Amino acid sequence: MRSVHHWIDGKEAPGKSGRTADVYNPATGEVQAKVDLASKAEMDAAIARAAEAQVGWGATNPQRRARVMMKMVDLLNRDMDKMAEVLSSEHGKTFPDAKGDIQRGLEVIEYSIGAPQLLKGEFIDGAGPGIDMYSMRQPLGVVAAITPFNFPAMIPLWKLGPALASGNAVILKPSERDPTVPNMIAALFKEAGLPDGVLQVVHGDKEAVDAILDSEVIQAVGFVGSTPIAQYIYERAAATGKRAQCFGGAKNHAIIMPDADLDQAADALVGAAYGAAGERCMALSVAVPVGEETADRLIEKLVPRIEKLKVGPHTAGDDVDFGPVVTAAAKKNILRLVETGVEQGAKLVVDGRNFSLQGYEDGFFVGPSLFDHATPDMDIYKTEIFGPVLTTVRAKTYDEALKLAMDHEYGNGTAIFTRDGDTARDFASRCNIGMVGINVPIPVPLAYFTFGGWKKSGFGDLNQHGPDAFRFYTRTKTVTSRWPSGIKEGAAFNFKAMD
Repeated sequence: MRSVHHWIDGKEAPGKSGRTADVYNPATGEVQAKVDLASKAEMDAAIARAAEAQVGWGATNPQRRARVMMKMVDLLNRDMDKMAEVLSSEHGKTFPDAKGDIQRGLEVIEYSIGAPQLLKGEFIDGAGPGIDMYSMRQPLGVVAAITPFNFPAMIPLWKLGPALASGNAVILKPSERDPTVPNMIAALFKEAGLPDGVLQVVHGDKEAVDAILDSEVIQAVGFVGSTPIAQYIYERAAATGKRAQCFGGAKNHAIIMPDADLDQAADALVGAAYGAAGERCMALSVAVPVGEETADRLIEKLVPRIEKLKVGPHTAGDDVDFGPVVTAAAKKNILRLVETGVEQGAKLVVDGRNFSLQGYEDGFFVGPSLFDHATPDMDIYKTEIFGPVLTTVRAKTYDEALKLAMDHEYGNGTAIFTRDGDTARDFASRCNIGMVGINVPIPVPLAYFTFGGWKKSGFGDLNQHGPDAFRFYTRTKTVTSRWPSGIKEGAAFNFKAMD
């Protein structure tokens, strides 16, 4: 049985707690590895070593830190296929999707090469008689990243690039469900020239998370996961004076206007709702067609597309549309919610509950499901299903459709499909949601913009990647400097007025 250890001080380090968790192959349901779970003492030791290593790394000039990022880009490209294979085997997503996971993380590393420019402060001379003022962006020290199972490469890289390029040391606590790729990333950072101890990968469960939150050394915490856990981490981190950037769940609406290209909209919905088996916070899980005719035509176009989806293991080839969900518990929860939708009166147009794949009967596969005539009071509308389920809620008017998206407790992402620029501009301006797509189904911003949701999808003031990340991982110091000229007559006890 393969073992996944921690990555401490530049090398793999077996756990000392005696506790482990199973790492499954989601396609077969078999346990393929055991991952160590850290105790509080192990986490504290990793943090202490990171604090020691950060002193030298923080004193390294930004250009040299950027060179580590430059080398890291080369290494990620070199090992992408190898990493994607491991990622697919532990998470279950298809091989092309796994490569996309790594690629979107790599783009943030590319952006982090610009750290010298992004870390520049401000300067003014002559702020007063003989007085100059300038600001400096300095690293926080030791920061932590707590990352989810659904993007085991992308989200760690989103955190690591800006945090490390800013001069911090990082404690990475990845999901214990697919822990191998984060260790591979740490090994690549070492190869790229990152000093030992600056990046520590500590695997664990709630005990490890609480050790991070209680640590007086950790200055900031970045988290991605479910909303209840995001809120828990945000509140507990804030209570101990840490910066916190916590992103939670989502229920992303796609509004389809009567003038939309329905073939384009249907293709977009299928890809965005069922890709990665729906296990992504930017999945479009609610379709809101405006008008009965639009709804009928949309359902008519969706059904054959959904019924043609190929579900299987990543080893079945690149034409597989999506694979299994991550655990048996996730599968059970998805099927429970589909059943609840039927019981509460939604029309199940495509039923994926009885999906079975020959030779993989013990795998965590869930077939695609499509609901129509759902209403806002139903659990399938209110709850993030995090599975291959698309729910259709019909709206009579544009304003009713907009209100559905705006009234939902989540505000991560949304999209509108229309040919009318005025409608699109109004939607983008008025909706209280963090990321908006106009004829774009998954509006994930590129690395040089920021990623973040509103309402119960995000807790904290600054977003992930882009300029916000460098603001989050640094603190500003302002210096007022005076170099007197000539002989002074004595002390002054008040600010001199401007001439």
